[in-house]
Amino acid sequence: MVKTLSAIGNSLGIIIDKPILDLLKIERDTPLEITTDGDTLTIRPQRQTPEQRLMAAAEQIMDEQDETFRRLAE
Repeated sequence: MVKTLSAIGNSLGIIIDKPILDLLKIERDTPLEITTDGDTLTIRPQRQTPEQRLMAAAEQIMDEQDETFRRLAE
């Protein structure tokens, strides 16, 4: 597949087709890791490690159940 860059304000961007986004499970808010070796540009979704997912889930539970935890602590 060959793509060209598109003007986006004062920057340039590349449009990624929906089938590729679906294949890689990338959505609008998915963080992307961009790297280069000086010749090749690599763009991939930034995936969380199991530890990062666990911490994110724990933080979400703590936020959602804050009042319950405070009452239990009394």
